[in-house]
Amino acid sequence: MRPPYRIGCDVGGTFTDVVCIGADGATLLAKAATTPQDQSIGVLDGLGVLAGMLGLPLPELLAQTERLVHGTTVATNALLERRTARIGLLTTEGHRDVIEMREGLKPERYDLRLSPPAPLVPRRLRLPLRERIRADGQVAQALDEASLAAAIDTLRTEQVEAVAICLFHSWRDPAHEQAAGAAASAALPGVYVTLSSDVLPQIKEFERFSTTVVNAAVGPIVARYLGRLETRLAEAGFRQSLFVILSHGGVAPVAEAARIAAGTALSGPAGGVAAGLALARAGLGQDLVTFDVGGTSTDVALIEGGEAALGRGRQVGGERIALESLDIVTLGAGGGSIAYVGAGGMMRVGPRSAGAVPGPACYGAGGTEPAVTDANLVLGYLDGSRFLGGRRSLDLAAAQGAVEALGAQLGLGVTECAAGIHALANIAMADGIRVATVRRGVDPRGFCLLAFGGAAGLHASAVARDLGMARVAVPLLAAGLSAWGMLQTDLRYEVSRSLIGATGLPDEPAIRALFAELEAAARARMAEWMDAPPVIRRSADMRYGEQVFEIGVPLDAVDWDAAALPARIAETFHARHEALFTYALRGEEVVLVTARVAAIGRLPALPARTLPPQPVAAPVAAPVARRRAFVAGVMEDLPVYAFTTLAPGQKLPGPAIVESDTTTVLLLPGDEAWLDGRGWLEVAVGAG
Repeated sequence: MRPPYRIGCDVGGTFTDVVCIGADGATLLAKAATTPQDQSIGVLDGLGVLAGMLGLPLPELLAQTERLVHGTTVATNALLERRTARIGLLTTEGHRDVIEMREGLKPERYDLRLSPPAPLVPRRLRLPLRERIRADGQVAQALDEASLAAAIDTLRTEQVEAVAICLFHSWRDPAHEQAAGAAASAALPGVYVTLSSDVLPQIKEFERFSTTVVNAAVGPIVARYLGRLETRLAEAGFRQSLFVILSHGGVAPVAEAARIAAGTALSGPAGGVAAGLALARAGLGQDLVTFDVGGTSTDVALIEGGEAALGRGRQVGGERIALESLDIVTLGAGGGSIAYVGAGGMMRVGPRSAGAVPGPACYGAGGTEPAVTDANLVLGYLDGSRFLGGRRSLDLAAAQGAVEALGAQLGLGVTECAAGIHALANIAMADGIRVATVRRGVDPRGFCLLAFGGAAGLHASAVARDLGMARVAVPLLAAGLSAWGMLQTDLRYEVSRSLIGATGLPDEPAIRALFAELEAAARARMAEWMDAPPVIRRSADMRYGEQVFEIGVPLDAVDWDAAALPARIAETFHARHEALFTYALRGEEVVLVTARVAAIGRLPALPARTLPPQPVAAPVAAPVARRRAFVAGVMEDLPVYAFTTLAPGQKLPGPAIVESDTTTVLLLPGDEAWLDGRGWLEVAVGAG
């Protein structure tokens, strides 16, 4: 008999969410406080809460769990806090400063006072090797064993935790990198060694160097954390494989996540996008803006035509990671974002956050500065006695005191100050959505705002109005949708290779041979993870001959069995370029820069009823309470409805509040909401 449970676990800045789907499709959400000192503790705490909800001992729950997928912020936090491993860099003589020169560009090019970013590897640990491979693969200088031995001796003396090896043109021939890596691994036991030819075998030196250095900087930290988590789970009774969701939205075994640790930088937010894709397939709509508001940040992504955009060159903590990842915009605005008096005496909100410890003032855990959650409690949007379904209470007096102290600095009353905090958070969130849509040439007004995360429902209507969006959807499982989404995706392994030749496009035999070689490598790796044959996805980075930057071109629609393959690929590129930039230059040379293949291993299907849990319908649900809350500039009594007892189709006019154990939705005047029978609250946003 197949074990009945599948569990997704998402570690956020404040709470750790654990979602369980049973054999019958029934879905449960458990929450526990995130434990920043060791996230695995919070994961086990959340699993313990879930076991209690199911009436099972934790070992019995884990013994009956078939799949456990995890999203972690360990790599992200390490980069943001600059608490990375002590690393060394081995590189070709003359190229030790690539990671510091950074293509000659500044993050803010017009800021004349901007200090250069501190590289992750100090110069004295960037050690040159005498060797050289040309772009055509010819060896100009063999790897000098004496320089390699001297560099390894220095790394041993400096007691590095990790070594990044980035040699010139290793994307064309990795032999020198592989030899250096074998020597370093043998001489430095226990040290994390990573090669650029394994992490990112493609052209563009800075992107390759930066991504590999980031992988070394977070690799030991991620590997240790995942090792601790696996050990804790095994001791608690889990006997299956643990999977980790990666930045591209697919999942991988722990060993792969530790090997390409830089690929976990967007691990948690990727689950939210996976959930959006699943809901799009379930009928929510093909055009969505995912709006994930947690305790520390807000993550925004675009789903257009039922597809999520992928990109490369993501910046995390100021470091470039050129691995393929979902195109997610992250901003420092969440329930824990702290309000303060900034430059010029103006109120500011975020990006600094109260996090899980000490948390907002209302948590009663030592926080004294006002956070967005404190403001929402003061404004009456939250019921302090029923937070997390009554498992935790919020201290209204503490929240009022923190907001009042800030208001005194600004000459504002408590309610005015709280309303200002809430409004500034809304503005920051709307601006983040503009970055993900308008600045990419997409008009958000025809999209549905999919609001999830514990705090999104309190801000969604106001944010949608600001952007001219007419529709909002809030799933009943909003607070744990990212964890739920992790169970809606599959195994994924990607392999790429740059190809620069005398002509823009190789001839047909060369193209077929290149993609066949990549496909064989992808299939071989997937065969180590599962028995079933994978689905293969092909794509390429391409440009016109005189252009500098490439665009990603999906090639799955190309007929690979037909003749004239180069011409078909070229026309696919022209069409993609025209779709992105409104023009194509069909008379210009087309250059294929990097070929890519992804192998997707389909995991066993979930039970049929896998949407977020559907509520128990009543003929017409009456308000369960009334609460004074701030809307349209005044405090007034609002009806409060229970999410779980709404009748499908029952119309709720705003202003009103809709609550569940883990999320709250604020309906503004002019809004109209109703429960969709498939498990989410539809909101027709009013004009204002």
